Amino acid sequence: MHGANLGTLLRTCDAVGACLAVPPFGWVDEALARGNTLRQPACVHRIGSPLRWLAEERRAGTAVLGVELADEATRLADLPAARGRTVMVLGHEATGIPPEALDLLDGAVEIPMVGNGSSLNVAVAGSLVLYRLAGLL
Repeated sequence: MHGANLGTLLRTCDAVGACLAVPPFGWVDEALARGNTLRQPACVHRIGSPLRWLAEERRAGTAVLGVELADEATRLADLPAARGRTVMVLGHEATGIPPEALDLLDGAVEIPMVGNGSSLNVAVAGSLVLYRLAGLL
């Protein structure tokens, strides 16, 4: 599961000229090695504390957007292309973005759904938003 999702996100990041930031969880290195099908080295940032890193990025002027159902979330179709450095935060497919990380977001993006599911696969959702932020959709 992790390898497929991280591999898909890494390929999408490469396709739009973005980097992937990954937390220091034990499964990350193996998932990246298994899921990475790129023939060239990819842009991967290994961050120590995700919450500290997000706070530092925000202080530096980076826009921090979460892909999350939230009050006042921007619909994907209404999301403008990023005009500066932007970090997209993805949460767990079942539980979403942790509450402590929600406080570090500048805004949220929602992907409308009309079916019975409550969320898309995290790699699919992240890829849709990445393409939109890159101005390619």
